Amino acid sequence: MQQIVNFLLRNKTFLLFLLLFSVALLLTIQSHSYHKSKFINSANFLSGGLYQASNAVSDYFNLKQQNSILQEENKQLRYLLYGNDNIINQSYVDSTTYGIKYKITAAKVLKNSYALTNNILTVNKGTRDSIKQDMGVITSRGILGIIDNTSKKYATVISILNNTASISAQLKKTNHFGSLNWNAISPEYIQLTDIPKIAPVVIGDTIITSGRSSIFPKGVPIGFVESFNLDNAENYYEINIKLFNDMTSIEHVYIIENQDKKAINDILNPDK
Repeated sequence: MQQIVNFLLRNKTFLLFLLLFSVALLLTIQSHSYHKSKFINSANFLSGGLYQASNAVSDYFNLKQQNSILQEENKQLRYLLYGNDNIINQSYVDSTTYGIKYKITAAKVLKNSYALTNNILTVNKGTRDSIKQDMGVITSRGILGIIDNTSKKYATVISILNNTASISAQLKKTNHFGSLNWNAISPEYIQLTDIPKIAPVVIGDTIITSGRSSIFPKGVPIGFVESFNLDNAENYYEINIKLFNDMTSIEHVYIIENQDKKAINDILNPDK
């Protein structure tokens, strides 16, 4: 403490000069718009450079993780591009989806909501990229939502964390299927209903898309069974699913176009 006091006493003249100079500089900047704008621009330039350098360092140390993610994305996209009927398991062929081709468009999420009742995402692809309503949206980890509205450059996505969304899903190991809906409680979980009680449901079972619509192919991962119980009538299970996707941190996505969608819909809805 005594050393600090001695330092201040020895340099009191210089320190007083620095204080007065700083006050004068501050007053000059505050009273002249030109000086003020130059100071702000210089500060922004400096802080921007620091943020860029920090981000570059962070990106460098995350390369290994990003490479792993890209490898998984390439693997699953290859299955989709080849028209594979089951993204997760290639041990069998299902005649309901065999031969269907899917077109994949990469996109980036510009805005993501997950704390509302009806959550919507915005992506940077639109009609100029051949994006249309009712196309499926996934990530490298699993299902994300369905395209709702489109403009030339952008599109909105109805998240699976949305009370209006209802998607056909099934147990991976048995093919028992039901409806996927969200109870608006937690972004980490989603609910699967209408699974008959004869289904051998076990905690930890994987849940995938069923392929019983023209939006998603069969086998897109969703999550795993966290808990389950019978409904009030004790005829069907109500299953709580832990999502594979971290819905609070979504950046890169893939939009799926079923190129046989019109033909399928014409058969399913001949009167329309």
